[in-house]
Amino acid sequence: MNIYGLIMAGGGGTRFWPLSRKKKPKQMLNLDGKDTMINKTIDRVAKALPGENIFIVTNKDQARDMESIVMDKVEISHILKEPAARNTAACIGYGAMEIVKKYGDGMMCIFPADHFIKDEHSFAKTVMEGIEQATREDGLVTIGIKPTFPSTGYGYIRYKKEKEEGLAYRVEQFVEKPERELAKEYVGSGCYLWNSGMFIWKASVILDYFKELLPKVYTCLLKIGEAMGTEREWEVIEEIYPSIPKISIDYGIMERADKVFVLEGDFGWSDVGSWEALDTLYEPDENNNIIHGDFICIDTNHCISYSSGKLIAAIGLEDIVIVETKDAVLVCKKDRTQDVKEVVEALKKDREDLL
Repeated sequence: MNIYGLIMAGGGGTRFWPLSRKKKPKQMLNLDGKDTMINKTIDRVAKALPGENIFIVTNKDQARDMESIVMDKVEISHILKEPAARNTAACIGYGAMEIVKKYGDGMMCIFPADHFIKDEHSFAKTVMEGIEQATREDGLVTIGIKPTFPSTGYGYIRYKKEKEEGLAYRVEQFVEKPERELAKEYVGSGCYLWNSGMFIWKASVILDYFKELLPKVYTCLLKIGEAMGTEREWEVIEEIYPSIPKISIDYGIMERADKVFVLEGDFGWSDVGSWEALDTLYEPDENNNIIHGDFICIDTNHCISYSSGKLIAAIGLEDIVIVETKDAVLVCKKDRTQDVKEVVEALKKDREDLL
């Protein structure tokens, strides 16, 4: 059975404003000065499965830039365009239908486009273990991350401590982002993993779950599938896709399916979800500041400075994030970086030019 990789790259990355914009979201950024996040993801996935079998799902407005960025790493025909953002269930269902209709059934490995992973050898090993588990059980496999602190920004997966046949644990419950005290209980219990948003299953198996658990979504996918390979394919996608119910794969299927397993991933993972997480990509200076670009500091500690060109000078600051771009400057406390999305929402009212 062929193995396929599906990289979800349609998100807006609003927590990385003002660097992340509609036409150049987080996955297209070169945050560490080495390569874009999408290219680093492609290279990492290609170490676990055949590079020629990698697909990308992105927004149609980003597709041309995506093609330019990934260049010869992914076949142009493997860059699937969403005419509207409909959350992860539609994205994954679209990819599964594409594989089944055009290439026959196969094992699907789904990855977000904008995560950081330090140990790529261990990552590839975990993916192969997930493929083995999904093949043996005909079930749904996700990769969880052992919590290192009581995060309130991640979802959690509760699992049975005893492994059943195979390499994975049986999932008991998916839990939404908890309050801090509850997060402390989860970490202390040793029975929870962070939800990484990485999945492994057969394309046919996940489509069967769509049919059973998300019939309205499945009906739309079926209409799209019937047009695949015909002259009307894109016309039908543009017509049907925006009407697909907007729902996440976690809520729509993973929380309700009967055969769900989790593998513990131990490979130095971060979702790089906000400016505060930039310390996973950079080594701090002697004052524990994270610095990109031109920066002068006096009595400044534990700050993040990201300059796109201008000099940033800081005096007497602590735990502050400063980001400079050609048309905007962001300044906030490190523990408020998750709230940058609120700035984006405010800009939608009358400053669309800055989005």
